[in-house]
Amino acid sequence: MIYIFICLVIFNIIAIFMPKRLKKIEIYATCFFAFNFGRITDDLLDVKLNLYGFVSEGLQYLGFLAQLLIYPSISTLFLNFFPFDKSVAAKSYYILGWSLFSICFEWISLQTNFFYYTTWKLWYSAMLYPIIFYILYANLKLVRRLMKS
Repeated sequence: MIYIFICLVIFNIIAIFMPKRLKKIEIYATCFFAFNFGRITDDLLDVKLNLYGFVSEGLQYLGFLAQLLIYPSISTLFLNFFPFDKSVAAKSYYILGWSLFSICFEWISLQTNFFYYTTWKLWYSAMLYPIIFYILYANLKLVRRLMKS
């Protein structure tokens, strides 16, 4: 479990110190959205439906810390290098690449007991990650549109 937290800290360090392509308000808005989107989803699927969870059953401080570390950093890393000016195929491959990374990270999290399933399956996540990453991309497009108006 400690290795997962070390990875999460590294993701945050990279997100903080990488050269930024996004404006500060875009980073703030997308981090805020990603954290809240993740929290709401996890609260519903973990606490309410008991499909999976972080660390142990119910609300946990370590689970909350994990959410605080993972959602903003991953959304920043994902969107900072997103191929906005490339083809639909390039965007799709980029989203699929991040989805594959997320599936692998989730599998490792399961192996270290940082994350657990009750009735959830890894392939459910595999089906949802591309949608989640597309939602992050669409949210940034909305933020940019709102900034122009």
